Amino acid sequence: MEILRIILTVLFVIDCLGLTVVVLMQEGKQQGLGAIAGMADTYWGKNKGRSMEGGLVKATIIMGVLFIGLALVLNLI
Repeated sequence: MEILRIILTVLFVIDCLGLTVVVLMQEGKQQGLGAIAGMADTYWGKNKGRSMEGGLVKATIIMGVLFIGLALVLNLI
C-alpha cells in the first residue's frame, strides 16, 4: 500500500508542475480593442480548438481533472 501511495504522490507532483506550466503558457482572456475591431472572427478565433491555444485549454482541463482525482485518492489512502 505504501508503494501505491508513493507512485500516486509522484504522479501528483508531476501533474502539479505540468498544470502550472500549461496555465502560464496560455494567453490572457482579455480581448482588448481587437474584439471591437472584429479580430475575434479571424481564422485563429474560429479554429481555436485546432490551434496551440486550444490544445493548451484541453490540456488544462485534463490535467485539472487529474489533479482533483489524485488529490481525492491521496486523501483517502
